[in-house]
Amino acid sequence: MEVVQMQRRFAEYTASLFREGFLDAQFTQLQQLQDESNPDFVEEVVSLFFEDSEKLVNNLAKALDQQNVDYKRVDALVHQLKGSSARCLGCLQQVKQECFLVKNKLETLFRMEQQILAAGGSIPVMEYN
Repeated sequence: MEVVQMQRRFAEYTASLFREGFLDAQFTQLQQLQDESNPDFVEEVVSLFFEDSEKLVNNLAKALDQQNVDYKRVDALVHQLKGSSARCLGCLQQVKQECFLVKNKLETLFRMEQQILAAGGSIPVMEYN
């Protein structure tokens, strides 16, 4: 695939992630911190976020699955993950699914970036409000 075509696909995909609410101004701010000295900065930050989130979600599931639920621990874990309280496994499952969906979409975005770079192109700078 030609670099210009890959860049166009990347720009369209990125725009769709902003429209759908998967990306926001915080993602743009992360991109602005990335430079030639640390070209994988955004991907590394996002990967760390998902590693931490996965651990928190698993710990929440274990805490909620106990016969005697320690709601103080659940509350602390939920605040670490999202800053709000979740009190049922259904809510937890929804958060888990949303994290998985966002993770997959961002992994696709990062693969597209790598393909463009591998083909000798540069990543188009996107501005979204």
